[in-house]
Amino acid sequence: MNRCPITYNLCEETRYSEKGLKLLAPTLKTLALLDFTAEQLRAEAMQRASKMSIQGVQPKLSAILNIKDGLFKIVDKSGRYILKPQHHIFPELPQNEDLTMRLAASIGIEIPLHGLIYSKDGSLTYFIKRFDRKGQKGKIAIEDFAQLAGMSRDTKYNYSMEKLVKLIDDYCTFPAIEKAKLFKLVLFNFLVGNEDMHLKNYSIINQNGKVELSPAYDLLNSSIVLRGDIEEIALSLKGKKGNLNRDVLINYFGKERCKLTDIIIERILDTIQAELPSWFNLIDISFLSDEMKDKYRNLLQKRIDILGFGTSNI
Repeated sequence: MNRCPITYNLCEETRYSEKGLKLLAPTLKTLALLDFTAEQLRAEAMQRASKMSIQGVQPKLSAILNIKDGLFKIVDKSGRYILKPQHHIFPELPQNEDLTMRLAASIGIEIPLHGLIYSKDGSLTYFIKRFDRKGQKGKIAIEDFAQLAGMSRDTKYNYSMEKLVKLIDDYCTFPAIEKAKLFKLVLFNFLVGNEDMHLKNYSIINQNGKVELSPAYDLLNSSIVLRGDIEEIALSLKGKKGNLNRDVLINYFGKERCKLTDIIIERILDTIQAELPSWFNLIDISFLSDEMKDKYRNLLQKRIDILGFGTSNI
């Protein structure tokens, strides 16, 4: 029996569940294979890179969903979805990112519609719906924190989490609410081994008369993909990027820098604690290989122990 790569639900002999298709569009009945292999998708991404506003290490393509024909169509502009095919060096990034985004959603971190779709060679491509678009041609005002800080793509790591908190105070309509969101996101990224949250991976969105943190994006367990010594956080915290612990993340960052109350911090910790068993279940049914599932579980358990959640028997 197949498992739907959009919902993780079992779906008989079909590639996608009915629920998964309806998440993409209420009237969508079927979804064709992407008419490219993973290698061809990477080549397309390279050829179209100069025409797109989205950049980064992972190859990316802009796409629209043709509901009538039941397929994703790659476009140079006005796309409503971003596609990320398999990387030629780093293994299983689409499966990794999709799983990590699901874990984030389980604790109330806002994320866009996302999932995995099959290419004609059987490989999986990650898709995510753009949250900075509305209607046919409308755009929603988005600024990443590199822009807010006056930093460039080349200097996106040359910043600190303390200064990032100050940007929230300066730009967001209700800073206290957004700092609680940031605190939860920072704890989450530590737990799942996402050490690549640089300035361009945080954004603010201006809509409905309010400036707030945008939905989360580019969340993945980068620690199990990278080789050699790795850091634990992209932007320094208390002057360091490694050997983080409960005191630094909760007492220093949460209480001292974000100025969150004990009640708010406890509520966030309780939310995470309650969902940890489901995280291991999601890893088990994810589309990662058995080897990568083991790496993900092992790193997660190590980080859980560091933060003292007391779930070593999960």
